[in-house]
Amino acid sequence: MTGTADGAPVGKPPVAPAGGGAKGSDRDGRGAGRSAGRGARPLRWLPLAPATVLLLLFLAGPIGYCVWIAFTNTQLTGSSTSDFVGLDNFRRAFADDNFRNAVWLTLVFTFVSSIVGQNTIGLALAGLMRAASRPVRTVTGAVVIAAWVLPEIVAAFLLYAFFRREGTLNAVLDWLHLPSQNWLFTLPILAVSFANVWRGTAFSMLIYSAALSEIPKEITEAAEVDGANGVRRLWHITLPMIRRSIGTNLMLNTLSTLSVFGLIWAMTRGGPGTRSQTLPVFMYDQAFLKSLIGYGTAVALLLLIVGALFSVVYVRLLKVEV
Repeated sequence: MTGTADGAPVGKPPVAPAGGGAKGSDRDGRGAGRSAGRGARPLRWLPLAPATVLLLLFLAGPIGYCVWIAFTNTQLTGSSTSDFVGLDNFRRAFADDNFRNAVWLTLVFTFVSSIVGQNTIGLALAGLMRAASRPVRTVTGAVVIAAWVLPEIVAAFLLYAFFRREGTLNAVLDWLHLPSQNWLFTLPILAVSFANVWRGTAFSMLIYSAALSEIPKEITEAAEVDGANGVRRLWHITLPMIRRSIGTNLMLNTLSTLSVFGLIWAMTRGGPGTRSQTLPVFMYDQAFLKSLIGYGTAVALLLLIVGALFSVVYVRLLKVEV
């Protein structure tokens, strides 16, 4: 043992006890931080509480009530009471020829106007506008988007005036010495499908314009140098690179087309007869014109299930690698 100048003994430096010292302080600090984090975690959801309550009140609540109504015999007129009838409304729907006709027409309307019409024409317009000059892009974009921003009822009356017997289309056909016909009577489902294409193509065009702008020019230029023509570049480069945009656009367009009501109702009211009566029109007819709220709500629930099935298919396709 040695001493200091004042005679105080100097020994070995003190040894930190096991589990103590700096490491122990760090461990205690981390434990305290975790405890504080666990305590503050519920508070993070506090700002979302009002929005969650509103969603439950105005979204989940009505949906749950509609699900309940679908299993009852509720009517607008007649009996003031409603009884639980189980699956009777759904059995009635599947046994109804008009319901099966509405399902078929809904699928035709969705396939023609959304999957084929809006999707294909929107992609074609986006590709042509990308290669066109600025004035052409400005004029084309303004014309297409103008149809999209019109209220649905206004667009319906414009297309009604176009397709009616004394309308614009027959006037052009007469001028060209071609046979004309009453399109809303002979081909009503195709007429309303074309109307939906005319009104909704702008949405697909905007999505595909944004997707095409993200494709590097170096890739397409390299393919062109290698001798790939336009069709091969589209099939092997463009479509694979915008695959996710295609899936997203198809899903959104399909869901919006399944619920189209005002356009068809203003143009044909589901007629003549039931030749353009899609599921939304059939549901409205049963629930509000025939006062069968329970049956109409069951049809609406089936339409919701159809939309969910389309969504599942598109989500699965988006997960598949090309």
